[in-house]
Amino acid sequence: MATVRIPTPMRALTRNQAEVLAPGATVREVLRELDARYPGLGARVLDERGAMRRYVNVFLNEEDIRFMQSLDTPVADSDRLTLVPAMAGG
Repeated sequence: MATVRIPTPMRALTRNQAEVLAPGATVREVLRELDARYPGLGARVLDERGAMRRYVNVFLNEEDIRFMQSLDTPVADSDRLTLVPAMAGG
């Protein structure tokens, strides 16, 4: 199972866990599993069409999945996914 790093603003959805394990062959499958286990988490990362939200980044082992195969990027059990919500302000 891949390790998924949960950012502080989303930890309330994962019962305050900073990291969770989730199975899946692709990033999309891992995110679906997380949403099934932690309802509401998927809506913070994916829009109503199932596409990545513009202001959330997902990294697979330090690589932005947008520069890989996006949600169809393969995931191995030893991989680490990191969810990073963009911060705005001034």
